Amino acid sequence: MNPAATGMKLTYDDFVHFPDDGQRHELIDGEHYVTPSPVMRHQVIVGAIHLKIGNYLESHPIGRIFLSPFDVVLSNIDVVEPDLLYVSNGRAATLAGGKNVQGAPDLVIEVASKGTRKRDETIKRKLYERADVTEYWIVDPEIDVVRVYRRSGEQFARAIELSREAGDILATPLLPGLDLPLSQILAQR
Repeated sequence: MNPAATGMKLTYDDFVHFPDDGQRHELIDGEHYVTPSPVMRHQVIVGAIHLKIGNYLESHPIGRIFLSPFDVVLSNIDVVEPDLLYVSNGRAATLAGGKNVQGAPDLVIEVASKGTRKRDETIKRKLYERADVTEYWIVDPEIDVVRVYRRSGEQFARAIELSREAGDILATPLLPGLDLPLSQILAQR
């Protein structure tokens, strides 16, 4: 029986039984989403961001950065695996169980692909906003831009769009003093 056809929402208990098949499985509002393994450029971008933030955190131990696959349990019916996520020391309690994140990370980073672009910009953005994520970055390698959503009160402010072509540098108050030049993050194809 298909849970979506009956109006039933899947839960974290269902999620833990999804196959370990090399694809990304996520639950958003109890609906199951499957994304195929990423392409090489996606992985290069994720690796570059992870390396830069990881190196920064070595000398500024203010939190931790994690790579997918790593479950973020926002609710019993919302379980996602962002490409990258940052949890500050102030939100370290979300890591207490050790096997996943229980609650909102400070920063969520998704690298969009043809299969995820629309979901990243709509459903996931709304989910992260509702869940109290402080910042959400969508890296779009197709057009070499990064859209940054920052919390302003109860919601995200209008996106700030940065581009490699303009020579923009990504910075965030969450990681003071860290500069991420898009020319390095979104290196030539």
